[in-house]
Amino acid sequence: MSAQEHTAEREAAVAWREELRAAGRRVVFTNGCFDLLHAGHVAYLEWARAQGDVLILGLNSDASVRGLKGASRPLVAFEDRRRLLAALRMVDRVVGFSESTPEMLLAALRPDIHVKSAQYRLDELPERAVVEAGGGEVRLAPHLAGLSTTDLVARILRQATLPEAC
Repeated sequence: MSAQEHTAEREAAVAWREELRAAGRRVVFTNGCFDLLHAGHVAYLEWARAQGDVLILGLNSDASVRGLKGASRPLVAFEDRRRLLAALRMVDRVVGFSESTPEMLLAALRPDIHVKSAQYRLDELPERAVVEAGGGEVRLAPHLAGLSTTDLVARILRQATLPEAC
């Protein structure tokens, strides 16, 4: 997705967010790479959605994922990740972003609640100041150990080397 497409998508999301604000709806935002969707992602997104009325998901672009995770990632292209996430009933809107962290998107959207995994600490989150400056709060979702894309990839690679894997 081009920078111009990201900008148009962001502007549409901001306009929708303002409609929701006027209607008194609590908007939750979360973000991530969501490469190889798995049960840990689903549990996290369900928890995030339960924090408010609407869940907007910020999705890292392919270039952003490569910068964060390395040259071999993402394993699933942006448009495919977007389509999978948009199909989940707990996700109301997916908005792509090309930066490594979502501060610019958060500053534009000004969600009521920003959800991150409890594997982070509040004081480690670069976006915390932006969320709080916009009148929002950060909540940490329970982290399910062993349920990450990195863990899943490692398990796939281990099993692929076993003789019965073929």
